[in-house]
Amino acid sequence: MKQRREALSLTQQDLAEMSQVGLATIKDIERGQGNPALSTVMKILEVLGLEIDYRIRRTV
Repeated sequence: MKQRREALSLTQQDLAEMSQVGLATIKDIERGQGNPALSTVMKILEVLGLEIDYRIRRTV
């Protein structure tokens, strides 16, 4: 996330404002801390132009 943010020349504050997520949350995620809700992650990824690929694994 940090690499993509920097590639887009966005500050943490810019990303927080654009995604409507708290600055502390952005900082925590970039440090590998915190446990953001999926909805929060989706807001951030949308601003960054990224998406999550869900795969369900079968266990038999």
